[in-house]
Amino acid sequence: MNLIMIHRVFLLAGLVGHKLVWIFLKRRQGGKHVNDSGPLPLKTKLVKACKLTILLSILAQTMIPESWIADQSWLAFLIIADDSSVLVVVGTVLYMFGLTVAILGRTQLGDNWSDIETAQVIEKQRVVSRGLYRFIRHPIYTGDLMLLCGLELALNSWLVLGVFLLMPIVMRKAVQEETMLMDELEGYAAYCTETTRFIPFVV
Repeated sequence: MNLIMIHRVFLLAGLVGHKLVWIFLKRRQGGKHVNDSGPLPLKTKLVKACKLTILLSILAQTMIPESWIADQSWLAFLIIADDSSVLVVVGTVLYMFGLTVAILGRTQLGDNWSDIETAQVIEKQRVVSRGLYRFIRHPIYTGDLMLLCGLELALNSWLVLGVFLLMPIVMRKAVQEETMLMDELEGYAAYCTETTRFIPFVV
């Protein structure tokens, strides 16, 4: 197995590990979600379908060799540079940092977490202000965006621009969640005055 394949396997393992952490913690959390029973609304089903499609697409992209993409005239435009060594290093570092931030954020949130498509105040939820949450309110969003950006750079792909299209969607979702939590979760409004959303002491 050459270095390129080892690198691809490494990236793929990180994505799988990320997903397994979410599955494990969600199962451990059990039936604490208020909206877990009954049929899901159409909007929720669509969001879940979009999440699954994006995940499967990223997994597939990670497994497709760059040389194969370069040989396909209809895909070759996705390649950023002929010599991708710098992009691979920078992207991999960003990818690992984002992966670490996302997993730490999810772990530290514990049973206070809920799916992005069913964001809600759950039973016995409390404000988490330790670890990464001491500085930023949305480390999972921050980590996932860095992870995706780093992954696309490491894969030498112009699809990295798609991450910038996701940013306003994530920002909007974060604001909606904060509005709900300030209305329904005691102490969250005060917590918001002491932290920033995505980057410590910046924004």
